Amino acid sequence: MHVEDYTTGNIKKQILTMAIPVSIGMFFNTMFNVVDTFYAGKLGTESLAGMSLSFSIFFMLLAITAGISTGLSALLSIASGKKNEDEVKALTANGIFLTIFVSLVITIAGIVFSPLLLSALGATGETLNHGTRYLRGIYAGSIFFGLNSALNALLASRGITKPFRNFLIIGFVMNLILDPLFIFGPFGMPKMGTFGVALATVIVNLTGNFYLAYKCHKLLGIRFQTLMPSIKEPFKLVHYKTIRNILSQGIPAALNMITIAVGIYVINFFIYIHGDDAAIAGYGVAMRNEQIALLPSIGLNTAALTIAGQNFGAGHFDRIRETYKESLKIGILIMTTGMLVIFPFADQLIKLFNSDPNVIFEGTRYLRIEFLAFNAYIILNIALSILQAIKKPQYAIWIGISRQLVLPVTLFPLLGTLIGLGLIGIWWGIVITTWLGAVAAMIIMYHYTKQMHLT
Repeated sequence: MHVEDYTTGNIKKQILTMAIPVSIGMFFNTMFNVVDTFYAGKLGTESLAGMSLSFSIFFMLLAITAGISTGLSALLSIASGKKNEDEVKALTANGIFLTIFVSLVITIAGIVFSPLLLSALGATGETLNHGTRYLRGIYAGSIFFGLNSALNALLASRGITKPFRNFLIIGFVMNLILDPLFIFGPFGMPKMGTFGVALATVIVNLTGNFYLAYKCHKLLGIRFQTLMPSIKEPFKLVHYKTIRNILSQGIPAALNMITIAVGIYVINFFIYIHGDDAAIAGYGVAMRNEQIALLPSIGLNTAALTIAGQNFGAGHFDRIRETYKESLKIGILIMTTGMLVIFPFADQLIKLFNSDPNVIFEGTRYLRIEFLAFNAYIILNIALSILQAIKKPQYAIWIGISRQLVLPVTLFPLLGTLIGLGLIGIWWGIVITTWLGAVAAMIIMYHYTKQMHLT
């Protein structure tokens, strides 16, 4: 079994070795979504609106499956650090079982309740129809999304990140080809519209299942037929204590991601109070640029989680503290560089996506304020990854609720309405809430790193 041992060696080099492939892969994942948006826009305003409204509902699927995989990855990293192969095997088998079970439940719920959830967001008529077709297609493939997250957790927990990067690159190319074929129906193919967007995404993820399963077998020696339950004893492999441990790590991570979806809704709500469609569009376009700028943080999160998890399992607390410090140094250096690019070229970056002067104005104004929060995102996310690795995932929930819900509904009316800053108040509110979350995470991390130093 091939496992990268991060309990010894140069931590800075190990962080970069893990983080760079992840960041590259996530860039192509972001471009995957840009391609979907581009082709959906060709179908008309209702199609694009239906898909846009579907995002927060689709994000719930990603939040749940990603939460389980984050918990699984943390526990596998710790078990790998302990060199406990029996625990690794139990986590692998039960992690796969839990992923399949939860994905099937999500599939049924998503297909049944998609129209109701879209209607609750205000979708009607053709917008509702397009959104429903897209969501039902996506939720039909829930199991493929879940398995990719779980398989990546098996690999990433051992320090292997290149296979998932390769899948995301391959998936981007496949999507680029499949989207126009399924959406517009050339060469006599049926024209499927927004359902075609979903079908292309599902096929890409199914392909990823086979590729990542092959890599798990080749690199980790996992024989998946041994993980499949028999007809006579369908729950033979199920270990309820192990599943409870995965959920105890995964549920806080999932809830933290769900608060992000809630936070996006809250921001949009207050933008409409002080702005119009141009402000919403400007915010949306600026967010795409912001997501690209923050891609390195995703790679650093994965590296910090795996390296800290292995060293927590091995009892090397000094290396956990060093992982935290080195990840912050690298992240802050990258984000500060990004800040120097974002501020002077903000208007040009917005123009890449939209030519409306009002959209460009609002998007530029947002970026030239929001760039001040870039380092806060790095501090916050790395701290939460380390806390996940040392079995303290609960803080992600409380920081997420405070940052995405409690503080915005307090600060946004104060800055936007009472003080009279309008949209600028909303933009500054986002910066302030992000930095408050980062400071809270730093204080918590200081407490635990001090404990680890004493230990």
